[in-house]
Amino acid sequence: MHITFLGGGNMGRALIGGLLKVGLQAQQISVIETNPETASQLKKDFAISAIASIDAMALDGSKNNIVVMAVKPQDFKAAAQALSGRLQASAAPLIVSIAAGIRTGDMSRWLGQTRCVRAMPNTPALIGKGITGLFAETSVSDADRNLAEVICNALGQTVWVDQEQLLDAVTALSGSGPAYVFAFLEALQAGGERLGLDSVTARKLAYATLEGASQLANHSAENASTLREKVTSKGGTTAAALAVLKDLEWQAALERALAAAAERSKAMGDELGQE
Repeated sequence: MHITFLGGGNMGRALIGGLLKVGLQAQQISVIETNPETASQLKKDFAISAIASIDAMALDGSKNNIVVMAVKPQDFKAAAQALSGRLQASAAPLIVSIAAGIRTGDMSRWLGQTRCVRAMPNTPALIGKGITGLFAETSVSDADRNLAEVICNALGQTVWVDQEQLLDAVTALSGSGPAYVFAFLEALQAGGERLGLDSVTARKLAYATLEGASQLANHSAENASTLREKVTSKGGTTAAALAVLKDLEWQAALERALAAAAERSKAMGDELGQE
């Protein structure tokens, strides 16, 4: 098996590092990166092959080739069309795209092949703690699905959706989700500071509370609603705080925020897929 990355930015770099950690050899990975400094750093850090052009890309004609499209969404079409000329002379590799908003139908149209899997990771993948939503058309084999899953598991966890439109929901929930968490952390820390805590202490309390509560929920057989009820004593401090949040309709606001993100994801897909 050989994996070629088109693009060696942050997410591509995270994937390369993750794959090497789970046992892939450096000689099984190459990257096409047009930025000389980025290419040089990738070679230095991972001892992988880095080339500057798709024209120099080596395909051995076997079905064991995998190409990970890790370019920016706005650059995807040009990269795919350049790659398509190289695919005609060899067996079509499995294409795994981590470019946001690029639909499988557009991938297939630009690449001239249907062996494509679409992936939507999130930024915690940069430390191996991400979760990636995956979709493939029914024509994609189970073996190819497994390969794509193995690759993306190097970033953390994976989930499959059976309708491509659900990747808009994945984007809204987990793709954009880290930003919601960061915003919550900002507010939690700021609230602590207004109550008299210094910034270092408030930050430590906020971050540790979020991390601990998330791990508790993740390891518990009970759902988040039950856990919330257990920590909320009638007439207590938590009940007073949650009453304010309820009055502010914070849950409805968050649901509206996710809906807006999903709608924007759909619109981006429409825009990026235009001829």
